[in-house]
Amino acid sequence: MRILIRPRWPVLALLLLAPTIPELLTGSTPVSELVYNPVGFGIGFGLDIALYGTGALLIREFAVAFHKGWASILLLGAAYGIGEEGFEVHTFFQPSGSPVNALATYGHAVGVNWLWALGLASFHATYSIALPILLTQLWFPQVKDQRWLDRGNVGLVAGVYFAEVVGFGLIVPHGPSPGAAGFFAVVALALVYLAYRIPRGFLSVPPGPPRLGRLGLVLSGTLFWISWLLVLLFAGSGRPPAVVAAGIFVLINLGAVALVVRRVGADGLDRSKYYFATGMLLALVPWDVVVEFSVPGILVVTAIMLYLQYRLGQRLAPSSAGTEVPRGVLGGT
Repeated sequence: MRILIRPRWPVLALLLLAPTIPELLTGSTPVSELVYNPVGFGIGFGLDIALYGTGALLIREFAVAFHKGWASILLLGAAYGIGEEGFEVHTFFQPSGSPVNALATYGHAVGVNWLWALGLASFHATYSIALPILLTQLWFPQVKDQRWLDRGNVGLVAGVYFAEVVGFGLIVPHGPSPGAAGFFAVVALALVYLAYRIPRGFLSVPPGPPRLGRLGLVLSGTLFWISWLLVLLFAGSGRPPAVVAAGIFVLINLGAVALVVRRVGADGLDRSKYYFATGMLLALVPWDVVVEFSVPGILVVTAIMLYLQYRLGQRLAPSSAGTEVPRGVLGGT
């Protein structure tokens, strides 16, 4: 079967953005290794592309092929998070140490780090999957509704993704018990089923101009990261009870979704998406400056991402203002 990727630039952009945001921009993968250990960095980042990039491509192709919107993308992104953190690197079950740290005990029960699992599945749904897809579509709007992979390529990409998850899952320690593995497999399959069944217009925004200004959209984009920082603070102090922390995390994020859906109009929708995405990226800046400052090169990555976001804003300015778009920021791709 002939393998043909089309169009190439959007595919390449998504393959690179998907691992760059959650890995390089958060300091999880130090970009300084590109200088000090280029071979190791190349292998490691290549594996990140084989995981994040293929996952984002598959989810994006699913949404286009089945005419789904952002609700489906987020559901599939959460399933992706289970695949990575639960079945590949096993952080859902890690008993101690980085990266789970205090969340190995705070919110831990029956061998599972439940609060960490909730936060990481949500993080991957938003920052690893939805945000790279959103930014790629804003950069390449002319092909956002087209299939980018033919059938042979979908099989190839899926094979790469599952090979990495299974391969690393066999060698990474502290794996799940049979019961936990079965539970999370069922949850992941349920998320995929819901993503297939949920209507494209679910969470769509009303017609007309937005009733939420630029600043409101930017601030809305920061709410997920703020809610996750609260969870980390609660874990450090051990208070309130983990179930309360989980409730606060869920309520803040549901509030952000409700705010966007109710206050964003279909007019000038690409600009609304842009400001929301900008808020998501800006939320990481204090983290990079204060927490990850010791990671060499992270501020360079941060500056590059913010510059690219600025250029994207300039590109959208002349063409998107006042344009009527039929789907909402969370209701259609």
